Order: sequence, then structure tokens, then C-alpha cells
Amino acid sequence: MRSIAKVLESLPIEAREQLERCGFEKSRLEEWAARIGKGDNRVGGLVEAPRPEDVVPAPAAATAEGALALERGRAAIARGEVAFVVLAGGMATRMGGVVKALVEALPGISFLGYRVREIDVLLQKFGGKVPLWLMTSFATSKAIENALAPHREGGREIATFEQDISLRLTPEGQIFKGEGGVPSLHATGHGDLPDALKRSGLLDEFVARGGKTLWIANIDNLGATVDPSILGWHLGHGAPLSVELVDKVGTDRGGIPARWDGRPVVLEEFRLPKGFDANKVRTFNTNTFLVDARAVRDLRPNWTYFEVRKKVEERDAVQFERLLGELTSWLDTRFVKVPRDGLATRFLPVKDGPELDARRSEIQAIARDRGVAP
Repeated sequence: MRSIAKVLESLPIEAREQLERCGFEKSRLEEWAARIGKGDNRVGGLVEAPRPEDVVPAPAAATAEGALALERGRAAIARGEVAFVVLAGGMATRMGGVVKALVEALPGISFLGYRVREIDVLLQKFGGKVPLWLMTSFATSKAIENALAPHREGGREIATFEQDISLRLTPEGQIFKGEGGVPSLHATGHGDLPDALKRSGLLDEFVARGGKTLWIANIDNLGATVDPSILGWHLGHGAPLSVELVDKVGTDRGGIPARWDGRPVVLEEFRLPKGFDANKVRTFNTNTFLVDARAVRDLRPNWTYFEVRKKVEERDAVQFERLLGELTSWLDTRFVKVPRDGLATRFLPVKDGPELDARRSEIQAIARDRGVAP
């Protein structure tokens, strides 16, 4: 079988340039190929459930603490110290393989258009221009750029930056080839965000002009709007990273808050030691993060890439991905429990067509309540 190096050398120059532009490293792919099936993704050390003081409720507006947080957050937005960073690299495979950002969340309003309206509302309410940055992927970049053209009018600050890409592997450690013998590309996970953002130059420019906080959310979680009260709470506690959590309902699964060797972190269930019961932790991570921009700029972590098995064209494939929640392993972290129901919800994800249909009335209600749609 041909070596990985030989296969890479045979790629068209356009494909090689695309790989280089998006952070690809041949040595990393070779290292991944050598360790397929030779380990697991579980962490070592002591993992415990979070302590009661690790997870605090979102500040209540009717309290002195809530009023102070609200004022602090409003002022930060007005000063232009916040950037809204949206994860938009995914394809809606359960909606027919379209770019999820371009799916209509409400009649005439796509998920992308909804996010644009959000930054308009922030300017109207608080007098601060919040830049909207979208992390795209090789699969979504062109379509999102085309869709953004009309939204760039009116002085909005909107930019895209592309996450990393790599090549899928076979279970035997060779490059996986799809239809027509072409190597199969994949994005390497939302943990690409810090490196991809730094590579874009957006982060350096933002910090240089006084930017302080990155608000990070999934494109399809329309509950996760920029909220001045939660922003003010984040700025008030002094730690560089805050993570939004919600209560688990039924059989919900996801990254959970935990203590790993004594420090608060987010751990995905597949990283938990054998015998640790994730069900005893009754909150989970919504993938909404507030993080100090300088801390991200200065971070030089050794990221963990996790082995993921996929079915591609009915065949087994292996890809390696990193997760944004691993930021909690390096940055001092605070957890805030936010609502998942009613007009105050901050967790309204949409994963497929039936779920979108079922949740449109909720999306419409919060859009009206927050001024995003009439």
C-alpha cells in the first residue's frame, strides 16, 4: 500500500494548497495513523462529580448582584469589547446534506440571518457594535460567504474564518479514499476554533482595539444569544472562561462538568474513567462559552485529538477531532446554570428536520421576545 507521504504528493496542487491553508500537518496525520486502535480516549487521574459551589445559577435580575451584572455587561457591549463567534462548519446531514447555517429557522430567516439580526439588536439596545465571526469549514465556506453578501451592508462587522481540515484514514492506517479514488476530507472539530481564529488575524486585531471577550455558540442553538447579564457575571468573577450548563432531562447526554484532579473541567462521556456514572451529574455543557480574548490569543496548548469511527459510503473510516470544551483543561473555568425552558431559554438546539418543525413556535416566541423578529 502507498505511504501517506506518497498519496499526499500525488494530490492536485489545489488540494495541497487547501490543506496547507487550513492547518494540515503531514506528520500529525502519520502519527494518528500509527495509533489507530492502540488506546482509548479516557482521561487518567482522579475524576469526581462537581462540587455544589462549582455550578451557580445565572444572576437573577431582581437581585443586587443581577442588577450589577446587567450594568457591567451592557457597558462592555457599548464599549465594543465583545465579539460573537458562531460555530458554522457543519452540514445538516439529517436535513438532506445542506449547509445548516442556511436552513430556514423561521419563514424567510435562516440560522445565519437570525445571527445577523442578533448583532443588529445589540447595537440598537446597547449602542455597541458587536462583530460577528463565523467559523466555517471546507464544506460550508463558499455557501456561507455567498449568503453573507447582502448582510455586509449597513456597517456590520461580519467575517468568516475556516477551521482545520485533514484526511480520513482506514482502520488499517492508510488514507481513506472515497468515490473515484479521491481522498476523503473532514473538518477536525470545533476545538479548531482558537488556532483557526488566531490564523485569521481577527483575534489580534480585536485585542489591539480593546476587545476583551469572545462569546462562542453553535449556529443552531438560537437560545444562546449574547446576554448582558451573563456577560456581566462572567466579567465579574475574574476567571478567563465561563461555560453555560443546563439541567439534564430524561436521557440527555453530553459533556458534563466534573472535577479532574481537583479542578473544574468539562469532560465528554467517552473521556470518563470506566465506572464513573455520568448520570449522577445532572447538568451538561451547551457548547456556549465566554472566554477572555487575550487568554485565547496567548494559549499554546497541546490539544488532544480523539479517534472517531465513521461510516463513509458504507465503509469504515477513522478521523481525528478535537473539542472546544478542552479549553477548560487549561483555563480557570466557572460554570453557570442557565434556563432551558420558556422565553428565558438559552438552550434551543436543532439537529434535524422534525426537531426544527417541533421547535419553530419556541424559536418564534424567543425571537419576538428578544427583538430578533416581529
